[in-house]
Amino acid sequence: MATATPKRDILKTLRSEHDELRALFEQINATTDRAVKTRAELLGKVEAGLLPHAKWEEEVFYPAIRERADRDGKKAIAEAYLEHHAIESVVIPEVKASDTASPEFAGAAKVFGEQLDHHATEEEGTVFKLARALFSVEELAQFDQQYQDWKASAAGLAQIGAEKVKGAVKSTARTLAQ
Repeated sequence: MATATPKRDILKTLRSEHDELRALFEQINATTDRAVKTRAELLGKVEAGLLPHAKWEEEVFYPAIRERADRDGKKAIAEAYLEHHAIESVVIPEVKASDTASPEFAGAAKVFGEQLDHHATEEEGTVFKLARALFSVEELAQFDQQYQDWKASAAGLAQIGAEKVKGAVKSTARTLAQ
């Protein structure tokens, strides 16, 4: 008996990426100050997973939800945007400006992981529930396909690259200010 292929679902994809990021932070938090190379590699994996995820949500997913949402839904999306901004503007530059061999890095990475977990948990409980109510199964599948296509596209790669450069500039400025 043939089984049906599970439908694509952007919410499952985004939740899976949240779980992957949480696991990376668990690995970072388990390191010692001597694990300089490991910490740098793990932080690189966090950035590689987080940037496309966050940018696509900000550019495509959140605006689509906001377009259909009521006042409470729009408030939830406003919170999500602000949480992204706080992580991108303050937390990530602080982590990247820290010496990976230091307790300061460990502390900053712990805060980064906690902020990410808070955002992801809230998003999964509020924004995802809202999206399930606002979009059909077919629309959620279309979002998933669109996200995968965007991540592999020249435009998506360019936007992710630009975000990496912005982040590097913020981290350098933070380092120089210390």
